[in-house]
Amino acid sequence: MEIHIPSDVLTWLMHGDPAIRWQVMRDLLDTPEQEWQTEQQQTLQSGWGARLLALQDSSGSWGGGIYSPKWTSATYTLLLLHSIGIPRTCIAAQQGTQLVVTTILGATCDSAFSQKLTDCDRCIVGMLLQLAVYFKLDDARIEAIVENLLSETMPDGAWNCRRLRRPRPQHSSFHTTFNVLAGLREYLECGTGKQQREVLAAEQHALEFMLQHHLYKSDHTGHVIDPRFTRLSFPYRWHYDVLRGLEYFARANWPHDDRLQDAIDVLREHQRTDGYWPVQQKYTGKVFFEMERVGGPSRWNTLRALRVLRWWNQ
Repeated sequence: MEIHIPSDVLTWLMHGDPAIRWQVMRDLLDTPEQEWQTEQQQTLQSGWGARLLALQDSSGSWGGGIYSPKWTSATYTLLLLHSIGIPRTCIAAQQGTQLVVTTILGATCDSAFSQKLTDCDRCIVGMLLQLAVYFKLDDARIEAIVENLLSETMPDGAWNCRRLRRPRPQHSSFHTTFNVLAGLREYLECGTGKQQREVLAAEQHALEFMLQHHLYKSDHTGHVIDPRFTRLSFPYRWHYDVLRGLEYFARANWPHDDRLQDAIDVLREHQRTDGYWPVQQKYTGKVFFEMERVGGPSRWNTLRALRVLRWWNQ
């Protein structure tokens, strides 16, 4: 059953930033590709995307750092540009990605690169993979990153960035798992990687882990693990919530599974009477500018929620 989206909601979305408009055209209106790609190009010329690109410094970085300060560093700025959906051929973003990956891991796949990769936080490695694939960093480092992530799964099938700390974790982290999955999904959609079959299997295991938890509940008690998992945010930075989880299942076009129903119900409960979804939480840190305010109607979360519900109803 196709979801009905009120015309006033669509009009409101289309009065937003180019980042919103082009994704509404592609994902909710089924606009021809040439038309939404033309709108996507506008993210380089105006709105949030253009504002962020204008803040890039002469070294190719942002905010005075590679991974920190949060949330103005090069890594988090590039992740936001990815969410905005600037064209992957953007030279400035490609240069920034090259700088980030080289600074954190190294320029070539040598022994030093391998050691840095092993020692690096799994969340960061997933972010680096996501940026490297999307912004077309086409070299052997991508395959090395993928191989490393595949070798680092926990016994339950997902990932935990605290794996090297003591006491050693016995359970995967929702946050880490989705930061890793975001990178692996980019790799899968690129379609040219050498480890497609292995990555697809790893994704299936990780999503089964999430389904066992109904995306936000303890698999032992059925209780909500963390109330923050049920509150909607954007940008979500490195954090997990049910909308981020559901959006991933929709993106992967996952088969209908009743274990997702609880999370779908949470999402529907958050819809306002005017048809919009809000921003309910943000994460402390420095920002260049605010896109939306907490408590107000959110074009980002309305777009994302409608994208999920359209997939679910189909």
